[in-house]
Amino acid sequence: MSIETTVADAGDQITTMPEQMPAITVIGAGSWGTALAIQLARAGSVVTLWGRDRDLMSQMQQQRLNERYLPACSFPDNLKVEADWDRAVADAQRILVSVPSHAFRAVLEQLASTLGERVATLELAWATKGFELSTGLLPHQLAHKLLPECNNYAVVSGPTFALEVGAGLPTAITVAGSNPEWSMRMASALRTKNFIAYTSEDMVGVEIGGAVKNALAIGAGLSDGLGFGANARIAMINRGLRELSRLGLAMGAEAETFVGLAGMGDLVLTCTDDQSRNRRMGLALASGKSIDEAAEEIGQVVEGIGAARAVYEQAKRLNVRMPIIEQIYRVVVEGVAPRDAVEALLSRELGAGKEHG
Repeated sequence: MSIETTVADAGDQITTMPEQMPAITVIGAGSWGTALAIQLARAGSVVTLWGRDRDLMSQMQQQRLNERYLPACSFPDNLKVEADWDRAVADAQRILVSVPSHAFRAVLEQLASTLGERVATLELAWATKGFELSTGLLPHQLAHKLLPECNNYAVVSGPTFALEVGAGLPTAITVAGSNPEWSMRMASALRTKNFIAYTSEDMVGVEIGGAVKNALAIGAGLSDGLGFGANARIAMINRGLRELSRLGLAMGAEAETFVGLAGMGDLVLTCTDDQSRNRRMGLALASGKSIDEAAEEIGQVVEGIGAARAVYEQAKRLNVRMPIIEQIYRVVVEGVAPRDAVEALLSRELGAGKEHG
């Protein structure tokens, strides 16, 4: 079966629904939230971008750009910046959450408190990636738990860098949800000439791809930072994809998802390009810097650190073999020297057993 056929069978169907979207609120004014807000506005929606830092939001509104994260990406006229939570969400029909995974629960709880009975008619999407560390829950599982009355969920994921989306460079993503009509509407709201949005019904697979790839990208950075070369890098990526797939299948995902944009696509991008904060974390650790030193240098949340712990613990709970994740966990949590961990992996794991084992 060709990759193209497999992706189509997985539900990655190109979206062409010509519909004018109602206003949408984007929660989270980091690099990715800002880029998505720009893209939604560029595609024709009236967008409100909310962030908790009032001084920063005031500066963004005055300058009409996010100087901290996307200094070259101007805001369209139909993008409004808002620091007041109630004004941003109280009347919102559609909301896109783009916050780090550790903040996702708090945002959903705040939405439940603010919206009350209106949660039942809310159309909610998120671009948050990763397991919740304390519970092992994926974002859609948290949403079902905290907003049970809401029937319209979708996750926005795929191989993207915020800077390129903000600049309007060609991009393809996946929107996955349990309600196909809402997924199509969300995908349609993002679609422009240079921005292709596909839809899928495999929320589990799409979310696992987004969670695990961040940790694996640290491993790719470690390997490259230690000078182990292109052969080791591609072995790390390929075997990492196998591990990602094993965990996904154990959690009920569809196998085809992992050869699509949200699986292989996102993994390859994050592991091979230095725009990736997670890859840069691996490179920094390989050079001898501490996690704190590397994080300060990167200047943004590095999701792969928490992801390594969360994925490792989830794999243990489900008895899924993930030797690459285990070694990355040993580096970022247990403090094992990067060279010792990567050499142990390359010598004992990547070269052992059947290729498809």
